[in-house]
Amino acid sequence: MSTAQSDRRWAALARELEFSQLPELRRQAEGWRTGLTGLSALLAVLTVVKGQEQLSGLPEAAGRWAMGLAGGAFVVLVVGALLAVRAAHGRPGQDILLGGQALKEWTGEEIKRVRRALRWAAGCCLLGLVLAVSATGVVWTAVEPARHLVRVSTPSAEVCGELVTADGKGVVVRAGEGAERRLRTVPQGQLVSLAPVTAC
Repeated sequence: MSTAQSDRRWAALARELEFSQLPELRRQAEGWRTGLTGLSALLAVLTVVKGQEQLSGLPEAAGRWAMGLAGGAFVVLVVGALLAVRAAHGRPGQDILLGGQALKEWTGEEIKRVRRALRWAAGCCLLGLVLAVSATGVVWTAVEPARHLVRVSTPSAEVCGELVTADGKGVVVRAGEGAERRLRTVPQGQLVSLAPVTAC
Protein backbone atom coordinates (compact mmCIF):
# COMPACT_ATOMS: atom_id res chain seq x y z
CA MET A 1 0.00 0.00 0.00
CA SER A 2 1.42 3.36 -1.09
CA THR A 3 1.72 6.17 1.47
CA ALA A 4 2.80 9.78 1.11
CA GLN A 5 6.05 9.00 2.94
CA SER A 6 6.96 6.06 0.66
CA ASP A 7 6.07 8.15 -2.42
CA ARG A 8 8.44 10.88 -1.26
CA ARG A 9 11.15 8.28 -0.63
CA TRP A 10 10.76 6.83 -4.14
CA ALA A 11 10.85 10.32 -5.63
CA ALA A 12 14.08 11.06 -3.73
CA LEU A 13 15.63 7.81 -4.98
CA ALA A 14 14.63 8.68 -8.54
CA ARG A 15 16.35 12.06 -8.19
CA GLU A 16 19.48 10.38 -6.76
CA LEU A 17 19.57 7.95 -9.67
CA GLU A 18 20.42 10.81 -12.01
CA PHE A 19 23.69 11.29 -10.10
CA SER A 20 24.56 7.62 -9.56
CA GLN A 21 23.87 6.40 -13.09
CA LEU A 22 27.35 7.02 -14.50
CA PRO A 23 29.25 5.37 -11.59
CA GLU A 24 26.93 2.35 -11.85
CA LEU A 25 27.60 2.04 -15.59
CA ARG A 26 31.34 2.31 -14.89
CA ARG A 27 31.07 -0.61 -12.43
CA GLN A 28 29.26 -2.70 -15.04
CA ALA A 29 31.97 -1.88 -17.56
CA GLU A 30 34.63 -3.08 -15.07
CA GLY A 31 32.86 -6.45 -14.91
CA TRP A 32 32.76 -6.71 -18.70
CA ARG A 33 36.42 -5.71 -18.93
CA THR A 34 37.44 -8.41 -16.47
CA GLY A 35 35.39 -11.07 -18.22
CA LEU A 36 36.62 -10.18 -21.72
CA THR A 37 40.23 -10.01 -20.58
CA GLY A 38 39.91 -13.44 -18.98
CA LEU A 39 38.34 -14.94 -22.11
CA SER A 40 41.08 -13.43 -24.30
CA ALA A 41 43.81 -14.82 -22.06
CA LEU A 42 42.18 -18.26 -21.92
CA LEU A 43 41.82 -18.39 -25.70
CA ALA A 44 45.43 -17.30 -26.19
CA VAL A 45 46.74 -19.93 -23.78
CA LEU A 46 44.67 -22.72 -25.31
CA THR A 47 45.71 -21.72 -28.82
CA VAL A 48 49.40 -21.65 -27.93
CA VAL A 49 49.42 -24.77 -25.74
CA LYS A 50 47.01 -27.06 -27.59
CA GLY A 51 46.73 -25.39 -30.98
CA GLN A 52 49.81 -26.80 -32.67
CA GLU A 53 49.07 -30.30 -31.41
CA GLN A 54 45.46 -30.18 -32.63
CA LEU A 55 46.22 -28.55 -35.98
CA SER A 56 49.00 -30.96 -36.90
CA GLY A 57 46.49 -33.72 -37.64
CA LEU A 58 44.16 -31.57 -39.74
CA PRO A 59 44.00 -31.19 -43.51
CA GLU A 60 45.70 -27.95 -44.62
CA ALA A 61 42.49 -26.08 -45.54
CA ALA A 62 40.76 -27.00 -42.27
CA GLY A 63 43.86 -25.96 -40.31
CA ARG A 64 43.83 -22.53 -41.97
CA TRP A 65 40.13 -22.12 -41.24
CA ALA A 66 40.58 -23.11 -37.60
CA MET A 67 43.52 -20.73 -37.12
CA GLY A 68 41.66 -17.90 -38.87
CA LEU A 69 38.59 -18.36 -36.69
CA ALA A 70 40.64 -18.62 -33.48
CA GLY A 71 42.67 -15.55 -34.44
CA GLY A 72 39.49 -13.64 -35.26
CA ALA A 73 37.98 -14.63 -31.92
CA PHE A 74 41.08 -13.38 -30.09
CA VAL A 75 41.06 -10.03 -31.94
CA VAL A 76 37.33 -9.49 -31.35
CA LEU A 77 37.64 -10.32 -27.63
CA VAL A 78 40.58 -7.92 -27.24
CA VAL A 79 38.60 -5.16 -29.00
CA GLY A 80 35.69 -5.84 -26.65
CA ALA A 81 38.00 -5.63 -23.64
CA LEU A 82 39.38 -2.28 -24.87
CA LEU A 83 35.84 -0.95 -25.35
CA ALA A 84 35.00 -2.03 -21.81
CA VAL A 85 38.14 -0.27 -20.52
CA ARG A 86 37.06 2.88 -22.35
CA ALA A 87 33.59 2.60 -20.81
CA ALA A 88 34.98 1.98 -17.32
CA HIS A 89 37.60 4.73 -17.24
CA GLY A 90 36.69 7.29 -19.91
CA ARG A 91 39.06 8.87 -22.41
CA PRO A 92 42.52 9.89 -21.20
CA GLY A 93 43.20 13.62 -21.06
CA GLN A 94 39.61 14.78 -20.53
CA ASP A 95 39.17 18.21 -18.95
CA ILE A 96 37.75 18.49 -15.44
CA LEU A 97 34.54 20.50 -15.65
CA LEU A 98 33.99 23.00 -12.87
CA GLY A 99 30.63 24.48 -13.95
CA GLY A 100 27.48 22.68 -12.83
CA GLN A 101 25.64 22.96 -16.15
CA ALA A 102 28.71 21.91 -18.14
CA LEU A 103 29.22 18.92 -15.84
CA LYS A 104 25.56 17.93 -16.25
CA GLU A 105 25.82 18.06 -20.05
CA TRP A 106 29.11 16.15 -20.04
CA THR A 107 27.65 13.48 -17.72
CA GLY A 108 24.67 12.99 -20.04
CA GLU A 109 26.94 12.59 -23.07
CA GLU A 110 29.31 10.30 -21.17
CA ILE A 111 26.41 8.06 -20.12
CA LYS A 112 25.47 7.69 -23.79
CA ARG A 113 29.07 6.90 -24.75
CA VAL A 114 29.46 4.36 -21.95
CA ARG A 115 26.20 2.62 -22.88
CA ARG A 116 27.23 2.48 -26.54
CA ALA A 117 30.68 1.10 -25.64
CA LEU A 118 29.09 -1.53 -23.37
CA ARG A 119 26.71 -2.63 -26.13
CA TRP A 120 29.66 -3.02 -28.52
CA ALA A 121 31.68 -4.85 -25.86
CA ALA A 122 28.80 -7.28 -25.28
CA GLY A 123 28.53 -7.80 -29.05
CA CYS A 124 32.28 -8.46 -29.26
CA CYS A 125 31.97 -10.99 -26.44
CA LEU A 126 29.19 -12.86 -28.22
CA LEU A 127 30.95 -12.75 -31.61
CA GLY A 128 34.26 -13.85 -30.06
CA LEU A 129 32.60 -16.84 -28.42
CA VAL A 130 30.86 -17.79 -31.68
CA LEU A 131 34.17 -17.63 -33.55
CA ALA A 132 35.97 -19.66 -30.88
CA VAL A 133 33.25 -22.33 -30.89
CA SER A 134 33.35 -22.38 -34.70
CA ALA A 135 37.12 -22.94 -34.63
CA THR A 136 36.61 -25.82 -32.20
CA GLY A 137 33.90 -27.23 -34.46
CA VAL A 138 36.23 -27.12 -37.47
CA VAL A 139 38.90 -28.98 -35.50
CA TRP A 140 36.48 -31.63 -34.26
CA THR A 141 34.81 -32.27 -37.63
CA ALA A 142 38.00 -32.21 -39.70
CA VAL A 143 40.08 -34.60 -37.60
CA GLU A 144 40.50 -37.79 -39.52
CA PRO A 145 40.14 -41.00 -37.51
CA ALA A 146 43.40 -42.70 -36.68
CA ARG A 147 44.43 -45.25 -39.27
CA HIS A 148 46.57 -48.24 -38.30
CA LEU A 149 48.73 -48.70 -41.37
CA VAL A 150 50.64 -51.93 -41.83
CA ARG A 151 52.86 -53.56 -44.45
CA VAL A 152 52.09 -57.24 -44.99
CA SER A 153 54.66 -59.38 -46.76
CA THR A 154 53.93 -62.68 -48.51
CA PRO A 155 56.30 -64.88 -50.57
CA SER A 156 54.96 -63.32 -53.78
CA ALA A 157 54.03 -59.69 -52.90
CA GLU A 158 53.65 -56.93 -50.32
CA VAL A 159 50.38 -55.28 -49.33
CA CYS A 160 50.31 -51.93 -47.55
CA GLY A 161 47.15 -50.42 -46.10
CA GLU A 162 44.88 -49.97 -43.12
CA LEU A 163 44.66 -52.97 -40.82
CA VAL A 164 41.07 -54.17 -40.56
CA THR A 165 41.43 -57.48 -38.69
CA ALA A 166 44.11 -59.97 -37.76
CA ASP A 167 43.33 -63.39 -36.33
CA GLY A 168 44.32 -67.04 -36.60
CA LYS A 169 42.91 -67.28 -40.13
CA GLY A 170 44.83 -64.37 -41.59
CA VAL A 171 45.10 -60.62 -41.97
CA VAL A 172 42.60 -58.30 -43.68
CA VAL A 173 43.98 -54.99 -44.99
CA ARG A 174 42.13 -52.13 -46.70
CA ALA A 175 44.51 -51.06 -49.48
CA GLY A 176 44.42 -48.36 -52.14
CA GLU A 177 43.06 -44.80 -52.19
CA GLY A 178 39.64 -43.30 -52.89
CA ALA A 179 37.46 -45.39 -55.20
CA GLU A 180 40.31 -47.89 -55.62
CA ARG A 181 40.26 -48.91 -51.95
CA ARG A 182 39.40 -52.56 -51.44
CA LEU A 183 39.86 -55.28 -48.87
CA ARG A 184 42.80 -57.64 -49.33
CA THR A 185 42.95 -60.86 -47.33
CA VAL A 186 46.28 -62.58 -46.64
CA PRO A 187 45.83 -66.13 -45.31
CA GLN A 188 47.86 -67.06 -42.24
CA GLY A 189 49.85 -69.67 -44.19
CA GLN A 190 51.11 -67.07 -46.69
CA LEU A 191 52.03 -64.43 -44.10
CA VAL A 192 55.78 -63.74 -43.93
CA SER A 193 55.76 -60.52 -41.91
CA LEU A 194 53.43 -57.85 -40.57
CA ALA A 195 54.88 -54.47 -39.60
CA PRO A 196 53.29 -51.13 -38.65
CA VAL A 197 54.20 -48.19 -40.92
CA THR A 198 53.51 -44.46 -40.84
CA ALA A 199 52.62 -44.20 -44.53
CA CYS A 200 52.11 -46.42 -47.54
